[in-house]
Amino acid sequence: MCRSGDAPLAYGSGGHSLSRPLLWCVLAELSHGQTQLSGDQHCSGASETRYRHDDRLGGRFLAVREGVAVSVVPCMKPHADLVVFVSTMATKTSKLHGKVAPAHRVDEAALLRFSLANVEGFPRQPKHFIIHQFGHGQSNPTFLLEATGDVNGAPSKRYVLRKKPPGMILESAHAVEREFQVLKALGEHTDVPVPKVFCLCKDPGIIGTPFYIMEYLEGRIFMDPKLPGVAPETRGAIYRATAKVLASIHKVNVDAIGLEGFGRRDNYCRRQVERWERQYLSSTGEGKPNQNPKMLELAHWLKDHLPIEDPLRATTIGLVHGDFRIDNIVFHPFEDRVIGVLDWELSTLGNQMCDVAYSSLPYVVDLKLSEDGPYGGFELTGRPEGIPSLPEYLADYCLASGKPWPVAEWKFYVAFSMFRGASIYAGVYHRWTLGNASGGERARLTGKLANVVIDSAWMVINQESLLPKQPPFVHAIPTNLHSSEQQGKFFPSQRVLELKSKLLNFMETHIYPLEKEFYNRAQSSLRWTIHPEEERLKELAKQEGLWNLFIPLDSADRARKLLFDGRALVITWKTIGCLAQVLLRYGTKEQQQQWLIPLLEGKIRSGFAMTEPNVASSDATNIECSISRRGDSYVINGRKWWTSGAMDPRCKILIVMGKTNFSAAKHKQQSMILVDINSPGVCIKRPLLVFGFDDAPHGHAEVLFENVRVPAENILLGEGRGFEIAQGRLGPGRLHHCMRLIGAAERGMQLMVERALQRKVFGKMIAEHGSFLSDIAKCRIEIERTRLLVLEAADQLDRHGNKKARGILAMAKVAAPNMALQVLDLAMQVHGAAGLSSDTVLSHLWATSRTLRIADGPDEVHLGTIAKLEIQRAKL
Repeated sequence: MCRSGDAPLAYGSGGHSLSRPLLWCVLAELSHGQTQLSGDQHCSGASETRYRHDDRLGGRFLAVREGVAVSVVPCMKPHADLVVFVSTMATKTSKLHGKVAPAHRVDEAALLRFSLANVEGFPRQPKHFIIHQFGHGQSNPTFLLEATGDVNGAPSKRYVLRKKPPGMILESAHAVEREFQVLKALGEHTDVPVPKVFCLCKDPGIIGTPFYIMEYLEGRIFMDPKLPGVAPETRGAIYRATAKVLASIHKVNVDAIGLEGFGRRDNYCRRQVERWERQYLSSTGEGKPNQNPKMLELAHWLKDHLPIEDPLRATTIGLVHGDFRIDNIVFHPFEDRVIGVLDWELSTLGNQMCDVAYSSLPYVVDLKLSEDGPYGGFELTGRPEGIPSLPEYLADYCLASGKPWPVAEWKFYVAFSMFRGASIYAGVYHRWTLGNASGGERARLTGKLANVVIDSAWMVINQESLLPKQPPFVHAIPTNLHSSEQQGKFFPSQRVLELKSKLLNFMETHIYPLEKEFYNRAQSSLRWTIHPEEERLKELAKQEGLWNLFIPLDSADRARKLLFDGRALVITWKTIGCLAQVLLRYGTKEQQQQWLIPLLEGKIRSGFAMTEPNVASSDATNIECSISRRGDSYVINGRKWWTSGAMDPRCKILIVMGKTNFSAAKHKQQSMILVDINSPGVCIKRPLLVFGFDDAPHGHAEVLFENVRVPAENILLGEGRGFEIAQGRLGPGRLHHCMRLIGAAERGMQLMVERALQRKVFGKMIAEHGSFLSDIAKCRIEIERTRLLVLEAADQLDRHGNKKARGILAMAKVAAPNMALQVLDLAMQVHGAAGLSSDTVLSHLWATSRTLRIADGPDEVHLGTIAKLEIQRAKL
């Protein structure tokens, strides 16, 4: 008969595990030295195919290979005795729990009464109430609660209890209340996999200290980051899943789930260094374990090398787990996906790259508790086959989270993670000397390990470089997709994926938090001056490689990475580019040297003067402004309005469209010329408002040109070629507007959904009302079909040029603003009166989007183009 063995499955929480006997076994034919398998499968020794008895399968066995069910076979009668096969894929869980330590014993009767009254679904009349303690982990004592044998026939239940340790503990440590708060918020409002929490008890009179009770997860915990005994491809999948779930934590909007006050948002790294320095000093010194002077030197080094963005609120601030590592993750019993992230005791709001560095410490140092080394990480001892390299692991995370490549500050983050780890180990060791460390005898080793980690931190600091300057290539699609045909027509290149991720993160981190501040300044007496944050953001954009994104000539690639940049339509374009496309395409070498280089560097800005108040400027042949050649100069006379950027104090150059020959052919009369805005005769008459918005400090203006004389070499491309330049500019320009409009719509969707999840009307959240669900679904449909239309237009523009792509460009230009207005209107409606106010960006986004039904050609002109092409096609 088969013998049952402890499953290589893990259960538990807080870095702890538990198993139930699941009858894992192999059918070993000892007399032949082979394993008997279904069909013709045979292997020598211990097989990687295991059989689990499953009553639901009628007494048959479920064959599982590498943790994946592969077949169902009848229970085979062996020819000889059978032996238990214990997988090394996950921890042998029988070693992870046992009797409750004397120092941690609790009043079982009081706990049972509390559980009956407060835990949802707890058996009403259990025959047995058993408490075990988990041995893994060195922090909050964690227990397994088993309520078995209900007299009414109810099934047995298992729960996990986490409590503060007894005795004197360090200030702010072991905060089970905060752990409960974050688990409850994540479980109720996000897709981050966490165990369900049932109740929190702050009354120390029940079992001695505050505690909470949560569900018991059934899965696998990998105690060793080397993943011994695991197939190489499974190792890779586990590390990718780890990076992905960390990214999902870091993408959580804490304001939307009630965690806006979960921590301070400035000076996180400085405060953390100071905190863990205090903790270390509290755990060592006179009458305590000895202090390591290298630890104090490490604290000084960290204070001197804080990330430059640390004092700012608008940095990589968000939810931080605080102790994210592979043995605090529960994986599905058979699939390589995460079903629970545990041990949130140290969670807060802060610099999320600290989490990433801490999770990557196995690459640098081996933190297992052992008497002897080696203590080197993967980089020194060799990386197990299948585990990604450190740059690959980080690239997976950056791609999933949208974070930029952390090469600049990575040394700090790794050194800080080791500094914090050493402080924690010193605290555990101190508690062991007092007899109240939850890890029992294993805590004795933490004193030695603390010093090992300190030495390793200095080794890291003394290395010249830890990461390559650029991330490695990371597949962003399933591994069975290889060819461009399989990827789809519009699948972005790896370069675009990286830029898009960096751009979205830049906006989330730097742009959105400043929306209101920029708007308030635009309404003040300083509105025509430059906000100092704008210049700082431009420098950050340059450092991140996000400056002048319009320069790549591939419109489709540009579309893919900019389809979201309009989500902060009012601010973002000012910080990531200078809109110098005309000079880039048509300027002479001398013109580019004088004007384009300062534009690309962000030192000056330009304006475009085409539209006139006295004629219908949607027809460029109507333009009346004159550009007359006089010797080696041109003299310009005319009146323009809606001149973009002319109000900006940094605007130094205007591109003016006028007529050089009124008697030439209809489309050969127009020319474009460069005009220094400080030239005599240039008069900025007034700013022009759009629904009350003047777009300060950028703004549109009415400009008067009276006998303005400029050098003849300022003409662009030559006389009579203005219409050609306009057509060349308008195609990509219209496409750019469409991209920004999709971004604006996405921003509206984001704000709308957040509002719907926060506001309750008529007894339930807005998001629960059927009419809202219908409306938002229609908005998503409109956004996605417009996005595809824009991508198709970009693709055709690249492959066929402006003329042949004019039809699809016209369709995109009509569809995008109308779609954006529809989405933004609904977003304002969901916000109620707030949506019409300046307290949100919605009204400004709506006003800006409405102008784009006119700018670069009104809808009627584009509809005419589409109709004419359709009629021409019918005549063929």
